[in-house]
Amino acid sequence: MIRDFPQNERPRERLIQDGPTSLSNHELLAILLRTGSKQESVIQLANKLLNQFEGLRLLKDATIEELSNIKGIGETKAIQILAALELGRRVGRLQYEDRFVIRSPEDGANYMMEELRFLSQEHFVCLYLNTKNQVLHRKTIFIGSLNASIVHPREVFKEAFKRSAASIICLHNHPSGDPTPSKEDIEVTKRLSECGKIIGIELLDHLIIGDQKYVSLKEKGYV
Repeated sequence: MIRDFPQNERPRERLIQDGPTSLSNHELLAILLRTGSKQESVIQLANKLLNQFEGLRLLKDATIEELSNIKGIGETKAIQILAALELGRRVGRLQYEDRFVIRSPEDGANYMMEELRFLSQEHFVCLYLNTKNQVLHRKTIFIGSLNASIVHPREVFKEAFKRSAASIICLHNHPSGDPTPSKEDIEVTKRLSECGKIIGIELLDHLIIGDQKYVSLKEKGYV
C-alpha cells in the first residue's frame, strides 16, 4: 500500500519536492486517483489502468463506461480522469498566436493604458514575454509610491523564472496624468536593467503611463 512507501518515495511528496516532470505516467495518474482498494494500492491501480489502455495514447479516448468498468475505478474516479484528460487537451489546443505581441513602446503602452491611466495609486506591473515578444503573463508587483528599495529585482525576476520568460517590460502609472519620469523611476529602471543583464532576462523597457500618454525609459536612454 502507498502508506508502506517511504515518505520521500510517495508520488505526492515527490511532486512537491521535485516537481511534476519528475513523476512517471502511473505516478501522476495515482495522484489523480488518490486511493486504491483493499486488494491493490493506488500505484498498482494506476499501472493496471495504463496497461488496460496500452498507455496514454488510448487512455485519452476512453469513455466513462470503459473506465468505470475497471475494478477499483468506479464512476467518481472515471470522472476525475476524464476531466484531467480534457484539461490536457485544452492546454494542447492553446494558440500562442493569440497572445499579444509587443513590438514597440507604443504597443506596450496601448496594452496597459486603459487599465492603468485612471488608477488613484501607482501600480508597478511587469509583462513577461517569450522569445517572440508575446505576452506570457502579467503581474502587479507593487502598489504605492515607487522607490528603488521597495521594487526589489527579486520579486520582478522570480516570476520571470517561473514563467520561463525571455524578457520583461515594466510599467507603472502616474496618477497625476503626467508621465514625466522621476528620479526614483530612473533609479528603479537602471537597477532592474543591470540585474536583467546579469541573469540573462532582458528588461526591454520601463513605460510610465499617464493620461493617454506615456514615456519610454528605453527611448530616454535609461535601458
